[in-house]
Amino acid sequence: MKRKRGLFVLLLLVMASAGVAQFGRRSRYSDGPIYETEGGQLVDERTVKTAREIASHSTDTPVWKNPPGFEKDVFTFCRIIRDRDHTGSPSAGSWITDFPDSDLNLSFRLQQMTSIKVDPNGRVLRLTDKDLFRYPFIYMVEPGALLLRDEEVPILRHYLENGGFLMADDFWGEWQWECFAEQIKRVFPKREFVELPMEHPIFHSVFDLNVPKNKLQVPNARLGAMSRYSGVTWERHMQRDGSMEECTEMHVRALSDDTGRIMILATHNTDNGDGWEREGEDDYFFHEFSEKRAFPLGINIIFYVMTH
Repeated sequence: MKRKRGLFVLLLLVMASAGVAQFGRRSRYSDGPIYETEGGQLVDERTVKTAREIASHSTDTPVWKNPPGFEKDVFTFCRIIRDRDHTGSPSAGSWITDFPDSDLNLSFRLQQMTSIKVDPNGRVLRLTDKDLFRYPFIYMVEPGALLLRDEEVPILRHYLENGGFLMADDFWGEWQWECFAEQIKRVFPKREFVELPMEHPIFHSVFDLNVPKNKLQVPNARLGAMSRYSGVTWERHMQRDGSMEECTEMHVRALSDDTGRIMILATHNTDNGDGWEREGEDDYFFHEFSEKRAFPLGINIIFYVMTH
């Protein structure tokens, strides 16, 4: 009887340890497949295809149509569904931040301000989706706790080396930068990011952004609305040692191929997504951050990479 009880206890311990190990592996990844937008709508990553399927949570989004017969001859804003490393920065969000409003508002402004015809629905997919190579531009939001799956690493490398482009946006502080850079090192172990000077043509392609780089910094909408009184356009985020960092310096860093073509552009210590998403919520925020900073920079980036 004692032997049977001992075996039973041993079995429970083995099962428990296996469960802990399994939980440990799972807990490093995102909590999908169901995610919640900032408006409280549930989104299933296994079935969602476009931004247009999801209800706006800000001030609604514009609707437009392209000429008949040219529906597919357009630029498509493509957002990447990706995992979040829960062992990284606790303030780094998931792929669904600012979705769907930022995608659709920027798409409309791009069509409004340039001759580029733009898909009115946008697209959302994982790197493993067979449709990835149909879209030359992809976007990752809040990649400060990015975690690429093993199978995604060679796919992203192949995509970028064959003409694709990745924009990474809305991540703050050195901890989040290090987490993002570590994952990109898995894709390109021998390549390094470089800071783009304001003389680079990406800042002057459609809009002539002839200002110091920090004048392009976009805080979240709440801080942005308050900045009319405080003057603060930066956010504070926790570092690895538990201290808080004032993320005052905006960075625009590029990783290029051997020919100098930019494959990845990272806008760090700034939140362009909120500038696109929250454009209609506060008049001051719109004129100071959406109109002067987020939309011009986003449009310049897309125009530049699509023509280079």
